[in-house]
Amino acid sequence: MLLAIHLKRDSWQPDTPLRPWLYAVTRYKVIDAFRRRGSRVHLPIHDFAEIMADSRTDDPTAARDLGVLLARIDARSAGIVRAMGIEGDSADDVAARLGMTDSAVRVALHRAMKKLSAIGLGTRE
Repeated sequence: MLLAIHLKRDSWQPDTPLRPWLYAVTRYKVIDAFRRRGSRVHLPIHDFAEIMADSRTDDPTAARDLGVLLARIDARSAGIVRAMGIEGDSADDVAARLGMTDSAVRVALHRAMKKLSAIGLGTRE
C-alpha cells in the first residue's frame, strides 16, 4: 500500500485535503486486489437490514468539491449539471427553460460530465 501511495504521490494536489486522496488510492488498490482474486462474496442482505440502516451523514467536503468543479466549466453546462444531476429535473424541463431541445440538453449534459471527469482526473479535455 505504501508503494502505491508513493507511486501516486504526484496526483495529490497540496491545496486539497489529504485524507480523501489517501482513501481513494487505498480504495482502488483494494478493489484491484479483489478483482485479481476473482472471487465474489455474496451475502443475503436481509441478515444485515437493521445494521445497514441509513445513518450516514453528508460529506461536508462534497458540496465544496462540486462547487469547485462546476466553477471550472461554462455557466450553461454547470446549470444543466445542477438541474439534471443534482435537482433531478428532466431534460424536457431544462430544455424548456434554456430554449433548447431535450436531445441537445442531454448532449450538453454528457459533454459537461465528460469535462468534469477530465478536470477531476487532471487530464486534458
